[in-house]
Amino acid sequence: MSITLTDQDELTLRTAAYGAVSLLAAAGAAGGSPHKIATTGTLALASATGLVGRVLSEKRKPVNLDGRSVAEIADRVLPALTAAMNLLTQQDPAEANNFRSTVLIAIEAAQQGRTSPTVAEMTRKIGAALDAA
Repeated sequence: MSITLTDQDELTLRTAAYGAVSLLAAAGAAGGSPHKIATTGTLALASATGLVGRVLSEKRKPVNLDGRSVAEIADRVLPALTAAMNLLTQQDPAEANNFRSTVLIAIEAAQQGRTSPTVAEMTRKIGAALDAA
């Protein structure tokens, strides 16, 4: 099945995926360094394959993940996760599954085997946003 994504669709996918990693870093994943969390999660996203991998590797339009608080970042990222899943599910359910698993693997990698109540809750919110589609 051929998927047609606009530039805005691709930006939504990148905002959702990289934003999920940024949310985890901002939430202070298991007391680890936010920089290390973001780097590890981003490296995991770089291993994505298929259409998702191609979109995540593009750098045409910068992703704005700035925010003064975790809440501000979440207000942008959680809806983007749901929108990305809706978009991909409508066009190619297999690619939607690829996107979902890519984001969840990046979140798991970013946690580096450590967890805390804050991380568990943010992970739950990211999963709920992915599943809201």
